[in-house]
Amino acid sequence: MKPSILILNAALNGATGNTAVLLDKAGNTLQRKAVVTRFVWGELSRWDEVESLLRKADALIIGTGTHWDSWSHYLQRFLELATPSEGTAVWLGKPAGVIVTMHSVGGKGVVSRLQGVLNTFGCLIPPMSGLVYSLVNEATIKSGAVGANDLWCLDDIGVICQNVLAALKAKPRYKAWPVDRSNSSARWID
Repeated sequence: MKPSILILNAALNGATGNTAVLLDKAGNTLQRKAVVTRFVWGELSRWDEVESLLRKADALIIGTGTHWDSWSHYLQRFLELATPSEGTAVWLGKPAGVIVTMHSVGGKGVVSRLQGVLNTFGCLIPPMSGLVYSLVNEATIKSGAVGANDLWCLDDIGVICQNVLAALKAKPRYKAWPVDRSNSSARWID
């Protein structure tokens, strides 16, 4: 049976932007070996819409653009709503890949921070499972300039897909730490 992989697009331009192009490439690559579900998280999205998809997924790939050295406000809202599910079956042990676009700078910090958040939620972060692709990457690679072969390229999306799939083959029994789910948004200052 093929594994189920959720591709979550949390970019500001949703299905029409640069992040969508990269996530489509990932989805097309994964479709040969997995059942791929795509979800665009946007302004009117609700947590319950995506939570059931996350529960059913064996792995996930999340994409966002870079905005002032951070991810989109859509992704921020998603993470805020997802916080009470930390350490639950929604996340625990599921391999996660991250694809970030940026115009010119700031994306590597977004990848690192997002992988850290996903790991704290309970996800498994496989090796070589995050990349940043930029206008500068695109122009440099197309020009064939010296050093272009050391930049992330579109083919590296295949590496992310392969490593997320490979991580699914291991079935360790992960355990979550205790989490106060009843108090995450409570006021604690009088």
